[in-house]
Parts: sequence; C-alpha cells; structure tokens
Amino acid sequence: MDVFKRFRVIFLAFMILTAVVSFAEDAEQAEEDENDTKAGEDNEVREEEGVLYLTDDNFDKVTEKYDAILVEFYAPWCGHCKSLAPEYSKAAYKLKESEVPVPLGKVDATVNSDLAARFGVSGYPTLKFKKDGTWIEYDGSRDSEGIVTWVSEKADPNYKPPPETVVTVTKDNFDEFINSAELVLLEFYAPWCGHCKRLAPEYEKAAQRLILHEPPIPLGKVDATVETELGQQFGVTGYPTLKMFRNGKPSDYTGGRDAFGIVDHMHKYSGEASKLLPELRDVKNLISKESATIIGFFDNLEDEKLRAYMNIANDRREDLTFGHTLLPEARDLYKVNPGSVVVFKPEKFYTKFEQKYSILKVADKSEEEIAAFVKENELPLAGEYTQSTSKFYDEYQKDILCVAFYTVDWSFDHRDATQLWRKKVANIAKDYKDIKFAVANEEDYINTMMKEVGLEDSPEEFNLGCVKNSKKYRMEPMDEFDEDEIREFLNKLKKGKLTPQIKSQSVPKKNTGPVKVVVGKTFDQIVLDKKKDVLIEFYAPWCGHCKSLEPIYKELGKTLKKEKNLVIAKLDATANDVPEIFKVEGFPTIYFAPANNKKNPLKFDGDRTVEGFTKYLKEKAAVSFGKNLKEEL
Repeated sequence: MDVFKRFRVIFLAFMILTAVVSFAEDAEQAEEDENDTKAGEDNEVREEEGVLYLTDDNFDKVTEKYDAILVEFYAPWCGHCKSLAPEYSKAAYKLKESEVPVPLGKVDATVNSDLAARFGVSGYPTLKFKKDGTWIEYDGSRDSEGIVTWVSEKADPNYKPPPETVVTVTKDNFDEFINSAELVLLEFYAPWCGHCKRLAPEYEKAAQRLILHEPPIPLGKVDATVETELGQQFGVTGYPTLKMFRNGKPSDYTGGRDAFGIVDHMHKYSGEASKLLPELRDVKNLISKESATIIGFFDNLEDEKLRAYMNIANDRREDLTFGHTLLPEARDLYKVNPGSVVVFKPEKFYTKFEQKYSILKVADKSEEEIAAFVKENELPLAGEYTQSTSKFYDEYQKDILCVAFYTVDWSFDHRDATQLWRKKVANIAKDYKDIKFAVANEEDYINTMMKEVGLEDSPEEFNLGCVKNSKKYRMEPMDEFDEDEIREFLNKLKKGKLTPQIKSQSVPKKNTGPVKVVVGKTFDQIVLDKKKDVLIEFYAPWCGHCKSLEPIYKELGKTLKKEKNLVIAKLDATANDVPEIFKVEGFPTIYFAPANNKKNPLKFDGDRTVEGFTKYLKEKAAVSFGKNLKEEL
C-alpha cells in the first residue's frame, strides 16, 4: 500500500472514531436533559380545581414565594374535608382573580405527617394562613364566600389586626380588673410555656365572644414570671392557671381549655346560682329526689342575709341545687319563718333516724356559719357513693369514711332489698356522728375501692371498708349481718386499734444499690426514720421524664453513698400507697424528709442535676454532711 492509500485509511478511521464519540456525548447529554426535565416536572406543584397540592418536599419552597397563602391540612377519608372541597375550590378560583391574588393550597396530612406535626394538626380539616412569614389559624366560615372574604381582608396590605380583647393585667391594674365586672376570668401564664401558647388563640376567641355577653365577662392574663407576687398570692405553681373572680372573690376555673369550653363554662357561671321561685309549684318542683336541695325563705329581696345566702349558692353551684322564695304560703307549707335557709334531703334517702329537711334561722348568722350549716346537712345519714357523689364523700377520708358494699339496685324489683341494707347502715350511723357513712354498688367498685381495702375476693354479699386519715381499713367479711360486730369494728377503728391495709409491692430481697427502693410496706421504716435525712422520688414506670432522670438520680446515689445518715430513695407511686403529706400530682415528684421534721416534708424544686441535688441537700440536711441533729433541733 502506498503512502497516499495508507493516509486515506487512517483519516477514515479517525473520522469514524470522532463520529462515534460525538454520538455518545450527544446521547449522554440527551439523557441528562431528559433527567433534568423529569426532575423539573417532579418539583412542579400539581394543581387541581385551582388548588395547589403541597407536600413535605415542596411546601417551604412554594409557600415562601407568596406573601400570603391559605393551606388546608386534610385527610382523604374525612367527611368534613370532602364537604369543604368544592367550596375551597370555588374560593381558590375567585382569589386568583381578586385585587390581591392569594393562592390556596392543601396538604394530605395522612401522607405528609412531618408537616402535620410541625403545624400541630390534630383534627381535619385544619386551615392555616400565612402573611409576611407569620402563620395563623383560619377561623372563618367554611363556605367559598366566607373564605374569600376572610382571606381578602387578611391579605390586604393595609389590614391591621384588631387590638387584643384579652386584658393585660399587672399588679397596678389588678384590683381594677377583678372588680370591673361581676364575673371575670384571669389566666396566669409564662411566655415560654407551650400549653399557654396553645391556649392563647382560643382564649382570645373566647374573650371576643364573652365581651358581647350581657353583662360582659372580661378575660385577662397575667405574666406570672414578671408579676411573681400575684402568682404567689393565688398559689400558682404551674402554667397556665386560670382563676375566676366573682365580685372580686377568687375560685378555681374547672372548664375546658378551648374557646367553646371557656365560653360555655363562663355562661354557666354568669348570673346568680340561686333563682327566685315565684310560684309554690316552682318551690316543690325544685326539690330533687336524688340530691340535696337548698332553698332560702325570705320576705324581701333587700334582706342582707339573702345576699350572703346567694354568695354561698354561687360558690357551690356545681355541687348543689339552690333557689329562694318570698312566698308566705311556701313558708307555711314547710313551717319555716322568714329569714331561714332549709336543706332538703333527697326523698329516696329518707329514714326514721333523721329529719327530712334541716332549718337554720340566719338572722344572727355569718356567711361562713350559713355555709357550714349547708355543708353539715347536704348528705343523708347513709347516702350512696357514686361517681357523681364521690367528691362529697372523699373529703371525709381525712377523718373517717365508711362505705358498705353490696348490690345497690334502685330498679323496682330490687329497691326494697337495697333500702333494707341501707337502713341497717343508717341505724348504726345515727350513733356515730363523727363517721360519714355511705353505701355503694359492689360491682362498680370491686376493682377499685374494694380492692384497695382488700375486699375484692370476699364471698359475702355485704362488706364494710373504711378510710381514716387517708389510711384504709377493712372489716373481716361476715357470714351474716351482725350489728354488734360492726360496732365493735368501728369502736376499734376510732381508738386506733386496727392495722391499716397498705397497697404495696413485694419488699425487695436485696436493697443495697445506690438508690434504695421503697414500697408501701417499708415507707414508714425507711422514709420516716427520724435518724435519717431522706430524698425520695415518686415515679411511674411509663413516665418519660422519670426515665430521663434515672441515670442522674443513680449517679447522685453513688456520689453521696458515703453519707451514712442520708438515704436516696425511690418509690413506684402507681403500685404503692403514698402518705397524704407526700402529695403526688405528677411524675416525677421529689420530696426531702429531713430527720428533724418528718411531718413536714419539703417538695424539691431545684435543678435536677447531680450538682443541683447535692447543693440542695447540703442546705436542707439535718444530720448529713457533718450536721448534728441536736444542733438543728
């Protein structure tokens, strides 16, 4: 082959190779372009019926584009969401064409759970509106016109939110606020408190509605971290704490924590609890057959004792039924003089051992004395312990409360048997005025009260359990009802000659660790040992905070193990009885019981670190860290 032919072959091979490389590069670029296109399509926001579909991946990128946007969090199965869908779509199209266009989006909260959690979504549909980077809850109507009106108003650049209806209260305007209306509600909060932040919008909504009430019911708020004296004055230990004030007098708020619950509760408490009974039939109809009824009999509305009586009614309105009348014929019917308060016992609990109603002439009685009279006579000699009446009876556990357990059935066929046993109890109760008696249906309490006093396995049809100074006692089951045996048991109980039943786990066989395990049966022996300073944690096995504290608490025990007069202890408060003076309202609760003052344990309120505990113990110890008990005493 000559030189020219060889050159042609080489040139041809080079051209073919160049074409192949170029083709490969073009194919690779095409593939990259195709992938980029697909990626772009994936990141595009899908729109259906005018609504943007948002996800965990595109939510922030999309919402940041707009100064204002409304987003619905929904669940595909939610009936309310399905009803909202067509209205939401109509609103989306209208708002696209509005003077200030605002997009509408929606998030499937069952798929995009991170987003739902981030916005605190707990029900469907939940709608959130963003303007200038701030998200607020949508609280308008759920039709297209309402959505358009609400969003257009909020999106307007000139829109300014109305001033807060909730009054900011400080020590300077506190008296003025609580006396600004007959009934007011006051929240003690902390700025960092999550529960307070969740309550805030609901509290404001409630304030807006209650200010329109006739008469208005103002709502206020106190930053208890700043107004510490006010917080201490009203015993605020947690946030938020809500207090009602009627005519300046405080009482605990026990209603709901959403706008509806607050409004509903305050409506119930507005006005007077005792209503004027203008007709005799009104007086008769008010008297309940199930619970105590209190009626004031007066001859004029200007009687100052009527005001005192009505104050008591307002304080007890959740517990009892109150009324008052000026009718002479009503006084004649019940043989009472004007200026009397009468407590009517429920008809089903009448016995020959007590009066059907009790009368107090109030002319020379103080408000406190009238309240005490009502309290003393509100329960029958032997009433029924139920879920609704338990609050009346449980307060007697600090004295003596005795409950008879049997089949309590008020139906027609069993009523006589129920009353037979109850009247036998009443016959005994009449001779023990310092003991409060009740009967209870054993089926309702076999796994609770009966179990607590060790009677859950009793084969007998009648059983008696008692609580004295918060300690539980049981009477040995009787083959037959024996009044003498019961009286003997009660006499021993009063004299302190009975051994209480103690709810307790088994005593640990080995208890040599840095943290001593206490159970119900060993509580007095370990915690109330007058020779030892004792720090004790009351915990629950399921409590996350307790689990987080465990390694710290164990390290504390190891660090202070050489302090022979100091005990670091713990007790499972869900499985063991806890003495009343160690009040446990949450977990973990920690108390310090110094050697020189076991009757007044100190609730630990310091830093839950090894250093924090150690510093506290060194300050409070009576016999540890080189301190001498005699010197402390």
